[in-house]
Amino acid sequence: MKKWNLIIDVAECTNCNLCTLAAMDEYVGNDFPGYSVAMPKHGHRWIDIRQKERGQVPMIDVAYAPTMCNHCDDAPCIKADKSGAIRKRDDGIVLIDPEKAKGQKQLVDACPYGHIWWNEERQLPQAWTFDAHLIDQGWQQTRGQQVCPTGAMRAIRIEDAAMERLAREEELEVMKPEWGARPRIYYKNLWRYSKCFIGGTVSARVGDGVDCVEGARVQLKKNDKVISETTTDNYGDFRFDRLDEDTGPYLVEIVARDGTRKVIETVLGVSINLGEIRLS
Repeated sequence: MKKWNLIIDVAECTNCNLCTLAAMDEYVGNDFPGYSVAMPKHGHRWIDIRQKERGQVPMIDVAYAPTMCNHCDDAPCIKADKSGAIRKRDDGIVLIDPEKAKGQKQLVDACPYGHIWWNEERQLPQAWTFDAHLIDQGWQQTRGQQVCPTGAMRAIRIEDAAMERLAREEELEVMKPEWGARPRIYYKNLWRYSKCFIGGTVSARVGDGVDCVEGARVQLKKNDKVISETTTDNYGDFRFDRLDEDTGPYLVEIVARDGTRKVIETVLGVSINLGEIRLS
């Protein structure tokens, strides 16, 4: 059976927040019987864009990752629910019943991703419904996808085996796969948000001045093994990306075209700019 999934390209998200606003426009003040009651006007962000700054000035970048209910196949919220208030539809969409879930504030803490929100006025846990009320009217996209100016969001209804193939082909990932929840929200270029880098700028004294060193060979070593290699660009910059955070000590070895060599020791917590590395 074909099931719904959402693909988000982190590299294309510009933090315009139109998907967040579209969700508010759809749900604030609007009850959809059988699907959801109105989202509170303040305090809820059923689609929430997370921001990650990497590095230090001047080698720095920012990534944005829209997050929402993941509509997990092995949803922790369903496991924690003993009343039948949360159900998973055959098309993969997870819904919180607005009648059965009344008063069950404990369900908010059941989501390890933090995407169940508590409506104090209605005494109700709530989450993004994948715009199921629109899907059931024949919509083939969510409101967030409809308004996204960069095409960063794409809803797709596809059989699980085909989705697995697509995930491999497009190198799609889910948030926190180690939790085993099996989300249906997939991310392209998630490394921009979840991974980190080691970078720097190589320079050398030339006459009475200092110039960038282009074409120097730079190796990244861990436990005496070369794990990556690159060369400096015309600005003397190098960067090793897609590294895991908090992975401890590394060696950066730089060898210029004239044979000048320098080794830098660093400890990786989050992304780090080693700054200017003077060879001579």
